[in-house]
Amino acid sequence: MCGRYVMARALGDLVADAGAVEPKESLELRESWNVAPTTDVPIVLERTEGDQPVREIHVARWGLVPPWAKDVSVGSRTFNARSETVTEKPTFRAAVKARRCAVPVDGYYEWLKPGPGAPKSAKKRPFYIRPQDGRPIYFAGLYEWWKDGSLTEDDPGRWLLSCTILTGPSPEADSGDDTLDQLHGLHDRLPLPMDRETMDSWLEPQKLASAEAADHLVDQVREQANGTASAWVLDEVGTAVGNVRNNGPELIEPIV
Repeated sequence: MCGRYVMARALGDLVADAGAVEPKESLELRESWNVAPTTDVPIVLERTEGDQPVREIHVARWGLVPPWAKDVSVGSRTFNARSETVTEKPTFRAAVKARRCAVPVDGYYEWLKPGPGAPKSAKKRPFYIRPQDGRPIYFAGLYEWWKDGSLTEDDPGRWLLSCTILTGPSPEADSGDDTLDQLHGLHDRLPLPMDRETMDSWLEPQKLASAEAADHLVDQVREQANGTASAWVLDEVGTAVGNVRNNGPELIEPIV
């Protein structure tokens, strides 16, 4: 799964790395070393302008709120979407056909549970997972627009943009790759990263006509995820990250 991550990159750097156009409106991207669900995060999406796709950066609430939801509270439970069922679940099946995005992160946190035989006092150990080359990770994601019917048409808060991150099974044991073996031991779920070719296909804005076509794209993301993740580094970090009120670059400092 992915429940906490880091996004502390300047907007200009993110625009350049993602190959996006300069935002027409001012976007507020706050540096955060402890991003949690229901907070505002940058996403990358494409839309068609004339006959050409245009790649843009937007800010969305992390936790997808489908158009039929009565209120935004559902988003507190939908910050991840299982790739195995994403084309079937009512919350996600419309978005995976037409509203796909990438969620950029500098790295993310995962907690290792105490092993068998550990004392009851043993606690989960947090790890920070990041790309070795320092470039962002782009997780496969979905987005939706939700309308607050209690607000007037001219209220700028009437429409909410929200997003979720797709997950899949962690790498199998004894893969022959040290990083993938570490990821297998850390958690049984993996937020699905994309290489640049896969991200181009995932973001393509043409609406898909069927769940089968969407399934093909999801399969493409899942099939290359381990190859992308093999270039990551895992560092054990301090337990302060467990408190969402803690937020600073010291959270990602490895324990020596």
